[in-house]
Amino acid sequence: MTITVLLADDNPVFLASVWGLLYLLPNTKIIAEARDGEEALAKAWQLKPDLLLLDIVMPKLNGLDVARAMQSWPRAPRIIFLSMNDDEAYRAAARDLGAFGFVAKSDFVVGLILLIERLVADKSGNGETLQ
Repeated sequence: MTITVLLADDNPVFLASVWGLLYLLPNTKIIAEARDGEEALAKAWQLKPDLLLLDIVMPKLNGLDVARAMQSWPRAPRIIFLSMNDDEAYRAAARDLGAFGFVAKSDFVVGLILLIERLVADKSGNGETLQ
């Protein structure tokens, strides 16, 4: 199973790092990137990715607001938050919003690979969320 991915982060250096990692992973295809929350919402609605890798602190609309807006969508992408702010308040907010995962940017390589492997293996689409 190949999963389509939308990257949403306002840091171009970090985006390039994530692109580089995902390029090496089988079963992932990056279909677009967004530099702010409004652009992330628009591209997610238009392109319907399987997975949205979403920064929390972004211009125009933060990642938590983006995830909140998507809750009413008939087919929202799974969300993995990637954040510099690795604290329990953000993790709790991610859980409350039904995120598939939360990864600190300082550990994104290992954390993201594990979550993406889990997502690819979960072909049944059972709606598993962050534990």
